[in-house]
Amino acid sequence: MGSTVGPRGQLRRFVTGAVALLAAASLVTACGSGEDGSGGGGGGPADAKGVDDGAKLTMWTRAATRPQSEALVKAYNASHKNKVELTVVPTDDYQAKVGAAAGSRDLPDLFASDVVFVPNYTSSGLFADLTERVDALPFAKDLAQSHIKAGTYEGKKYVVPHTLDLSVLFYNKELYRRAKLDPEKPPTTLGEWDSQARAVDALGGVDGTFFGGNCGGCGVFTWWPSIWAAGEDVLNKEGTEARLASGTAKKVYDTYRGWVKDDIVAPGARDETGVTWTGVFPKGKVGVMPMPSTTLGLMPKDLDLGVAPIPGPDGGRSTFVGGDAIGISATSKSTDQAWNFLAWTLGDEAQVDVVAAHKDVVARTDLASNKYSKADPRLVTINELVADGRTPYAMKFGQTFNDPNGPWLTLMRDAVFGDGSSVDKDNEAVSASLAD
Repeated sequence: MGSTVGPRGQLRRFVTGAVALLAAASLVTACGSGEDGSGGGGGGPADAKGVDDGAKLTMWTRAATRPQSEALVKAYNASHKNKVELTVVPTDDYQAKVGAAAGSRDLPDLFASDVVFVPNYTSSGLFADLTERVDALPFAKDLAQSHIKAGTYEGKKYVVPHTLDLSVLFYNKELYRRAKLDPEKPPTTLGEWDSQARAVDALGGVDGTFFGGNCGGCGVFTWWPSIWAAGEDVLNKEGTEARLASGTAKKVYDTYRGWVKDDIVAPGARDETGVTWTGVFPKGKVGVMPMPSTTLGLMPKDLDLGVAPIPGPDGGRSTFVGGDAIGISATSKSTDQAWNFLAWTLGDEAQVDVVAAHKDVVARTDLASNKYSKADPRLVTINELVADGRTPYAMKFGQTFNDPNGPWLTLMRDAVFGDGSSVDKDNEAVSASLAD
């Protein structure tokens, strides 16, 4: 999530301010006109497949998506004349590296980005316009629209989904059985989540739930879906104003505060910065908690767990669609060839035999149920949630929501570990940061 999600679903914090809007942006855009006629930079013809003529392409991705990126590149290189040379950059260094490369007009042909930071790059002119190419794909309407929207700037599309990580509920079926709960009926409302967590906690020796209480990224990834599930927005369309003090939002905070007050939460929630957040549930001592979908494949084989959508106070379902989006740099001289790679990664073969085969979330809603996910109904549940998910859009996302000194974490902690009386004031501080 923003992605706030790191290697195989582990939430990470990101360096904020590393991508100051680049003074070189206009130069980057200007030099991406494809002077050599090979389709560099510009929108190019609406060719859904691109060109496979033996070009050597360069690609960057952050370490958080190494497994997925390497698998796609390996499969592409084995079946195409074009060859992609992948460079994996430490996640915390990624924004600074992209910013420096943009300033020196030395970006690779392809580069991925945590989807919540894509607006910084599109507004700075770092990506080539892919609108016609994306629209020409026969499955364009089935692509994860939250990623497409995050990469749309001034009406033009600049990125496509690369890797997806969703927020979902994990629940321990064995603990549910012990607590006399139906293991096939996970919570469908926030109230049911509350009562089921309390029923498990009452067993003694185990805990009802857990969350990262000192982790802003954890909060946006797992709390916001409960607000979206009620049909509400957390930000305005421009991403410059917060709507995190609504009646629905306060119901969410009140529920979490009740868990803290009544000791329903596993120890350590107050100080959890996200580093060990996903390591609590696998121990088998927590009833139900929101988790990154990518951690499903990392769970102990003997842990009988179910997966469910994150509900709102009165029902509904949603998810934070995190992960990485990817585009072609505005300086690339091989746009047609780079598009050949991107189009292939979104095709049936790559999405099913590479992405789904590795138990990752597919980027297309029409492939939610496939030969691999059918073997595990939990994967179908996760894949189908993409259509109900959202990816927030904000230029100042990092400084506002990921920064441990940012205003969102203050709102979170005041709302859950305090008495909740400062939510309106804290929401105003979030808005001020977004509009700064």
